[in-house]
Amino acid sequence: MSDPMGTGPYRSQVPPPPSGPPAWDGPPPLVAHPVQRANLLDEMRSLQNRVSIRWRLTLTYAALVFVAGALLVMVMYVLVGHAINVGWQSVPKILLPPSVPQEVIDEFNNNYANLQAEATAAARSELLQRSLLALLGVGIFALILGYVVADRALRPIKKMTVTARKLSETSLAHERIDLQGPDDELKELADTFDAMLTRLNTAFDAQRRFVDNASHELRTPLAINRTVLEVALSDPEASDDLKVLGRTLLGTTARNERLIEGLLLLARSERELSVRKPVDVQEVARTAVEQLAAFAEEEGVTVEHDLHPAATTGDPVLVERCLSNLVENGIKHNLGPNGKVWVRTGMVDGGAVVQVANTGPHVPAYEVESLFEPFRRLNADRVQSAKGAGLGLSIVRAIVRAHGGTVVAVPRDGGGLVVTVRLSGNGVSPGMPQSAR
Repeated sequence: MSDPMGTGPYRSQVPPPPSGPPAWDGPPPLVAHPVQRANLLDEMRSLQNRVSIRWRLTLTYAALVFVAGALLVMVMYVLVGHAINVGWQSVPKILLPPSVPQEVIDEFNNNYANLQAEATAAARSELLQRSLLALLGVGIFALILGYVVADRALRPIKKMTVTARKLSETSLAHERIDLQGPDDELKELADTFDAMLTRLNTAFDAQRRFVDNASHELRTPLAINRTVLEVALSDPEASDDLKVLGRTLLGTTARNERLIEGLLLLARSERELSVRKPVDVQEVARTAVEQLAAFAEEEGVTVEHDLHPAATTGDPVLVERCLSNLVENGIKHNLGPNGKVWVRTGMVDGGAVVQVANTGPHVPAYEVESLFEPFRRLNADRVQSAKGAGLGLSIVRAIVRAHGGTVVAVPRDGGGLVVTVRLSGNGVSPGMPQSAR
């Protein structure tokens, strides 16, 4: 990182590898799992699973119309042939004079019968050709009509999909499908979906009230306990045992207060954003590094940073807490003295990106995802639970999701984690450096 826009000692040093060990380290064996060829029936079934419901309905409608047209052509072919035969029979026969020899009369009758058969066959052939051409046209028209009918039939479902995509925790109270029409299967499905939204809204409201009320109610007795302990410790006549016990209880109380603060922040982060302002992630990251500099020095951890402008839109307080949690976690879960934390920000493909890497214990790849769950620690270790309440990465993920971003963590070569947060970019000028890759 030698870009002049970078800041901090990170510029002159080699950054950490951005990912862990490769997921695939070589070509597959030649004959490991031979591929078996599927028969025609299986291929047709797999093809059916790849065709969308719109085209399946279209092809079904078109096939029904085409089969009905083919049956109609067949019936008309038989009926017209029969009608021609009946029409020939109604034509008056030509009577020859009695003086004409019988051989001439028989030859004339044979020629007349052959002429009648040829005319009937020609009429049937012409009818069949014209009917097949008409059937082809009807088939094409049926395909177009089937697509239109399928689109109209799926329109209520499309409306449900659009409504479901627009839903959020704050819009559950007023967003409904409210499908109008007859009481058919689609309206029953829409009404069921609306009823489910009402129940979800009630459940979300109850959950928010419970978390908020429980957290606020717990803060009051903890504040009282802290005050009583501080008063007891300030007494000059207090015994040494009492002071040791008081300091231990003060530490436990402080940890409980941090836990409750984390629960409050987690409950707030999982809601829809109420504040959206332009935020420069570079400034937020610089503030987080400066605020945690004393803590890093106390832990013996070196924080190196390479910060570039990265504009986004969101809640500045939540974004600051997100980055502070990442840096604080990188300091806490480290090797102690001589440990390092790397922080870098910038724009990548039009999005604001923050990457925080740290040295630390080895993290198995299958354990990484569980670290984002509340109260989860590496290897379920609670011996060193005093380092935190296990809510740091949970809060980070909740904040990032509330901003419509993504957060990814991978094991770092040599131990530790590399956490990458990507937020949507906003207000990026064309000349702004695209760094932090």
